[in-house]
Amino acid sequence: MVAMPGMLLVLVGLMVVGALGYAVYRRPVLTQPLTVALAGAAVLIAMVTTLASVTSG
Repeated sequence: MVAMPGMLLVLVGLMVVGALGYAVYRRPVLTQPLTVALAGAAVLIAMVTTLASVTSG
């Protein structure tokens, strides 16, 4: 049952990405700010993942 929180996080993440994709589809003017925000989120996730893997062992 350890994998369940991870699976829930993945499902919620997919829902958020889908909602953002729909928002850009409905309002094309949001494309550039959304791209910058998603790139920033990707960098943040990469940093947290790296730190977690380094400090875990």
